[in-house]
Amino acid sequence: MSDAVPEPQEAEEARPAYEPAAPAPLDVPRAPTGNAEVDARLARLADADHLATDGHVEVYENVHRGLRDALTALDARPGPPGPPPPHENRS
Repeated sequence: MSDAVPEPQEAEEARPAYEPAAPAPLDVPRAPTGNAEVDARLARLADADHLATDGHVEVYENVHRGLRDALTALDARPGPPGPPPPHENRS
């Protein structure tokens, strides 16, 4: 056994290849919400797992836009009819 320090070239060969910018899944769990439209938007977040970091923005903006539209649609749904307008008595 030798106590010699490996030459720099030998040390580089022994080091495993590592790409810090390579996409890696975050594996963030997502629980179903019960709303199919919202669940589909949240499922789209998994697309970012296969993209480099600079591609995440497009996915996040798309999901955000879809979730915002789903919330806006909740406000736009017709509710129960309101009371009838008061009759003006013009005598």
